[in-house]
This record gives sequence, structure tokens and C-alpha cells, in this order.
Amino acid sequence: MGTGAFDLSACARPNILTLCPYRCARDDYEDDGKNVLLDANENAYGPSLDLRDGATVKNAMKNGVAHRDISALDFLRLNRYPDPHQIELKELLCRLRNTHNHTPKTLTPENLFVGVGSDEAIDALIRCFCIPGRDKILTCPPTYGMYMVSAQVNDVDIVKVPLDTANAFQLQPDAVNAVLSSDPHVKLVYICSPGNPTANLISKSAIEKILAHPTWNGVVVVDEAYIDFSPDGSSLAEWVTEWPNLAVMQTLSKAFGLAGIRLGVAFTSIPIASLLNNLRAPYNISSPTSEIAKSALRPENLAIMRRNKENMLKQRQRMLKALPLIPRIGRFLGGTDANFLLVEILDKPRISGGKPSNETALRLYEELAETRGVVVRFRGKEPGCSGCLRITVGTETEVDRLLAQMRDLLLEESKEIEQPIVGSQEEQEVNDIIA
Repeated sequence: MGTGAFDLSACARPNILTLCPYRCARDDYEDDGKNVLLDANENAYGPSLDLRDGATVKNAMKNGVAHRDISALDFLRLNRYPDPHQIELKELLCRLRNTHNHTPKTLTPENLFVGVGSDEAIDALIRCFCIPGRDKILTCPPTYGMYMVSAQVNDVDIVKVPLDTANAFQLQPDAVNAVLSSDPHVKLVYICSPGNPTANLISKSAIEKILAHPTWNGVVVVDEAYIDFSPDGSSLAEWVTEWPNLAVMQTLSKAFGLAGIRLGVAFTSIPIASLLNNLRAPYNISSPTSEIAKSALRPENLAIMRRNKENMLKQRQRMLKALPLIPRIGRFLGGTDANFLLVEILDKPRISGGKPSNETALRLYEELAETRGVVVRFRGKEPGCSGCLRITVGTETEVDRLLAQMRDLLLEESKEIEQPIVGSQEEQEVNDIIA
């Protein structure tokens, strides 16, 4: 069959032809049902839904939403388009985030945009505020890669102001503000808090300094995907009622254990939320997604989420104590405010003066996945992350396997016999690593 005059390279947009797509965890190693997956920052404890009665979504809906005497196929009225406005879902999200820790004002459904994961909100904000080929976004690497991909898709340039690697990957608001003062085409500043892959909260005062810039006309976007693993009261979602140029994104993919339903939300001022809702595709939230999300946000299932979170925090603390006891494990970088840790892998044991090594980290990453069935994420090519692996916190059994396999591989490579760490000097070394 002929192609006529069609030439893809001349027909497609140049920025799409050269686009480097986002590389997700499953692009590297698949879920074969046997691997321990500690690479995508998912919730290994499962959905925050009461699935005890038959372990079906239908029962979860009955327990969390309403009892309906209808068949398993039509209980969500799948022959009808879903609710286009999702007011009930938005009310539940507001109820969750109206803590009044940051303002006496109250979020309402008019402050919300809900989308297919946080990624839809990332893209919608760029389409709303950035003129292709002219405007820019500002990111603070190391950070989440979809900000860059969405900007490239929309033909929007990216300005980078790195996090302060000498200060636990904190934001550099003065450096950000200097860029904003000099370049009026920067319309959005994306701040990941807790950071990915850095796992640290960004200080509220640093964010406020950018929000209060005296001349910049743009929007600060705070990505709080991992906020439920941070100390209570950390979310700035309700703060959007105080700042007309603030948007706060969240997701049910992490602490709620619902990555499969792809539900994200942006809290923002009512005028911005109105613009985002005007530009979205109709019926963008499916009926199954909406019903499962509403069920997860009800009190009985919120209790499950919080119980699972506490289990993860216990395993996170266990990893913080156990990993430094393994030879060739270096420092933890960033923070401990998420469901993952960023850890250095050394070229030789600490006692021998080992340094962070991308070669060693990449080899360990590949051997863990390909020979031991434990999948983590290599992050050594990102700014300030040389020799680093990002490791998701798993269940107790998964952490058992992770620690055992890492110990075996690193001991085998260093040809050392692991010695128990005793004595004040050795204990102080471990404490320094954790700090």
C-alpha cells in the first residue's frame, strides 16, 4: 500500500519528534508476580479499602458508599457517562485537607480540579498559563520528570534552579526569585514537596518567599504526592485560600494505595480552578475511579490508610537502622518524609574510605533485579545523587528480602566478612549516616 505524499518527519510537530518520553518503573523491569517491586513508590500494603468480605471491588463499594442490590456488572451504571463535576468527591477531598493548620479559611469544591493522576494537573496548568514557543516553567532538580516531559509536549522551555545539595536538597528561594525577576516569561514554578527522589519536605517559609515575589506574575505549584508520609499538618492544600497564585497537587496513588485508579487533584484559588475545569476533557474521571476514590475517603477506609501508613513508617525506620550496617552503604541523602529513601552506594567499604559510585550503584541495581528479584530505582545521574539508589519502603517481608539480598551482593562484591557493629566509634559512624 502506498503512502502518497505523507512524510511523518515533516508533518509531526518538531518538539514531539524530539521528545524524550517519561521512563516509568515498569519500562525497566516488569511485574512478573514474583519480583519485589520497590522502585515505583507504590503502597505495598494495598488499597485503602475494606476488602475483607469477598475481596471484591463490589463489596468495597457496598461497605464504603452505599448498599445496592444490583449485579456486579451494572452497579456503577457503566452504560452512562460519569458525573462531569465530581462534587461529592471534591467535598470529601476538602474534608480531608481542611485542617486549619495554615489558615482559618475553608476549602470548597470550587477550589478543586480532579484529573487522571497528578500528571493531568501538571499538563493542564502548563496549557492554561504557558504560550507555546514563548513561555517557560521553572523546576528545581533533582525532581519529578513529568514536569519536563509535559513542558516539552507543550513546546514550553524549562529553566532549572537546582535544590541546595549542601543543605539536604532544600529550595533556594533567593536564586529562584532572581530568575523570576529577570525573566517574565517564566509562568510556573514546580516544587516537589516531599521531593522525589529526595524525600524531604520543602520549608513553608521558602515557598512563601516565592509566592510573595513583588513583581513576578505567575503560579507556584507544590506537588504533594507523598504528603501523607510527612508529619501531620504538613500539607499546604488549604493555604490556597490565602494565596491566589498557589496550586497544590496531590494523588491517591501513594499513601492511599490506589495507583491503579489514576486519581489526582489540584487545590487552588477558585479563579484558577475554574480555568482548569473549563479546559479539561469532558467526563475525565471514570465512574469506577470516582466510586473507589469516594469509598477510600470515607472514615472507615481512611482508618485503613492510616494503619497501613503506620506500618510503612515502621519499616522505613527499620531500613534507616539496618541499611547502614551493610558494607558499602553510604549516607542517606535528602530526608525521611516520604515512603522511600535515597541512599548512596560506595565503591568500597566506608572503613576503607569508600566514595559514592555510579558504577557500583548501577551494578547493584541490575543484579538485585536480574538475579535476586528485588527491583529498586537507580538515580545516580540526577544532580547531587551520584551513586544513589531510591528504595521504596515495602512490607516487612519485602524489607527482609531487600536487606538480605543487598547484604549478600555487597559482601560478595567487597569479599569481606560482615562484622557486627559494636562500640561507640562504629555506632557514631552509623548515626552520622542516618543524620
